[in-house]
Amino acid sequence: MAMNELRTQVAVVGGGPAGSLLAYLLRLEGIDSVVIERRSRDYVLGRVRAGVIEHGTAQLLRDVGLGERMDAEGFVHDGVNLAFGGSLLRIDFRGLIDRYVVIYGQTQLQRDLYDALDRAEIPLLDESDDVTLDGIEGTEPTVTFRRHGETHTIRCDYVAGCDGVHGVTPQYIPGSLRRTYERIYPFVWVGVLSPTPPVNDELIYANHETGFALCSMRNEHLSRYYVQGSADDSVDDWPDDRFWETLSLRLPPDVAETLVTAPSIDKIVTPLRSFVAEPMSFGRLYLAGDAAHIVPPTGAKGLNLAISDVYYLSRALAERYRTGSEEALQSYSDRALSRVWKAVRFSWWMTQLMHRFPGVHDDFDRKIQRTELEYLAGSEHARRAMAENYAGMPL
Repeated sequence: MAMNELRTQVAVVGGGPAGSLLAYLLRLEGIDSVVIERRSRDYVLGRVRAGVIEHGTAQLLRDVGLGERMDAEGFVHDGVNLAFGGSLLRIDFRGLIDRYVVIYGQTQLQRDLYDALDRAEIPLLDESDDVTLDGIEGTEPTVTFRRHGETHTIRCDYVAGCDGVHGVTPQYIPGSLRRTYERIYPFVWVGVLSPTPPVNDELIYANHETGFALCSMRNEHLSRYYVQGSADDSVDDWPDDRFWETLSLRLPPDVAETLVTAPSIDKIVTPLRSFVAEPMSFGRLYLAGDAAHIVPPTGAKGLNLAISDVYYLSRALAERYRTGSEEALQSYSDRALSRVWKAVRFSWWMTQLMHRFPGVHDDFDRKIQRTELEYLAGSEHARRAMAENYAGMPL
């Protein structure tokens, strides 16, 4: 790796879950790649992200040999709970659609992926910056970047942009072709990581007249909780006492009574946003994951969408190298976006259903929310539709 010019088949820009998994899937197909990541390995592994793995995503990870630690340490959840009106409504995934989700932190999955890259001897060039692309409309694109003070160039057949919405690769989709769709939500999530047992064996999404709350977990002794805050809130606006008081208020009384509190060991403020950019490809550049779309965390779809993107892209590239046909590559964007928009719709629906929206129509919206929740409680068909979307559409 001391050479300043390399040749590979696929240059992967971005070493998060999308880029790491793509490189690993390509190796299983006999396709060489190099992964370029702006941050250090330790930084990427230190990021705290989502932890809900869809049924199909979990099976894919098992099928490619990446499910051992997930199955040993993750939590299988057969359902999820919606709290409203002082009680819990359980959506029974197993009973309704015979599926489940796995609670397994993205940090743990990222570690599994890095271990897999190391075992497969797939180059991961972290701490690389000043990335530029050239020739993506030709037959041999190049990716140029600086690493440890030296300039490097990778010549390749294709470039995969897995570097997030603020990365460089989305900028190479021409503005004349690119259309973006966006919804900014007028609130944030305030989240704490607490060294306490979870308040419930499954996730609880709470709709309360004062706002939304979510009870999640990382393991038996580590809980992740969120409450809805105002759009301009910062971490300093939410000392622990205020957070725990707000969370307790928004949970049903019998659940709140079992809540174990402690000084938080991490606290974050997360804005909520829906964003989709079309198309997801141009020339020999293909985007995947957050480079092309963002969903609010309410529906737990972000990580799963990144994985479905690279699954489709890896199969399309495998077809190209196996048969010479670019048909699957040409349809990649449309195929990925079809699944993306279904997840965007569900995440939007969940966000609309569970949060308090400030504004002149707030009373009307509250009545609609309550009616929708009561419809879910009374209709098995409605619960089945929610279960199908939450546990994940087939890949």
